[in-house]
Amino acid sequence: MSNEFALGPLVLAAALIAGCTEPTPVVEYEIVSSYPHDTLAYTQGLLFHDGFLYESTGQYGSSTLRKVDVPTGSVVASTPVDSAYFAEGLALVGSELIQLTWKAGIALVYDLETLEFKRNHQYSGEGWGLCFDGESLFMSDGSSTLFERDPDTFEVRSEVAVTENGFIVPQLNELECVGDRIYANVFQSDRIVQIEKASGEVTASIDGFQLGLLGRRPDDVDAVLNGIAYIPEAGIFLMTGKLWPNLLAVKLANELDEG
Repeated sequence: MSNEFALGPLVLAAALIAGCTEPTPVVEYEIVSSYPHDTLAYTQGLLFHDGFLYESTGQYGSSTLRKVDVPTGSVVASTPVDSAYFAEGLALVGSELIQLTWKAGIALVYDLETLEFKRNHQYSGEGWGLCFDGESLFMSDGSSTLFERDPDTFEVRSEVAVTENGFIVPQLNELECVGDRIYANVFQSDRIVQIEKASGEVTASIDGFQLGLLGRRPDDVDAVLNGIAYIPEAGIFLMTGKLWPNLLAVKLANELDEG
C-alpha cells in the first residue's frame, strides 16, 4: 500500500511530461474576509448553518462539538466528547448533527439546537471526513475511497474510488458536499480536490498555499489545512486548518463569474 502511494505521483508526473494526459485544472480564488479562529481548535469537521459555524475538534481528551459565531470566532455552545474518542468529520442531517470518531467505529448523533448527545451509529474502519448532500452521507476514511451512507441507518449504499487521470488520490480527509461535487482536503497537503460525486473523478483542484501563508503555524507540523464549509446563498467557502488563528472566507473563480 505504501509503495502504491509513493509511486503514484511519480508515475503521474512522468505521464504528464510525456503528454499522455492533461493536467488537472487549478481553480483560482479570492480571499474576501478573514475571521478569528480558536488556536486550540484541532479542526476535523466544519459546516455552516443558519448563520453559525459548527465545528468538530479532535484529539483524545479534548475533542468537542461546538457552535461558533463567525465574525468574532466566539464559541457560543460546546459539548465535550468522551475522552475515549478522537472526534473527526461532521455533517448536518435534518435537525441532527453527526460526528465521526477516528478509530472507535462510532458516529455520535446530537440535537442541532441543544448539542445534546442522542444516540450513535456503528461502522467499520476509520472515520475521517463526512458531508451530506440532502439524500446521502459521504464519508472518507483516509484512503482514496468515498463511502455513500444511508443518513438514517448509516449503512453503506455504495463506494467510489477517487481518481485523478487514472491514478488514485489517497488521504482524503475533511469533506464538503456542494451540488454534484464533493470538495476534499488532502491530508498533510495544501491541496483541496474537487470530485465529481457520481464518478469519483477529480475535475479540478485548489492550491491552498496562500491560505496557509495566512493561517498556518509554521512551528507546528500538525497545523495543516483542514476544514471546508460552504455558504450556498453567498457562494462562499469558509476554510481553516487545525490550530489555525484564522477562518478564511474564499470565493472560487467560477463562483465569482456566476456572482
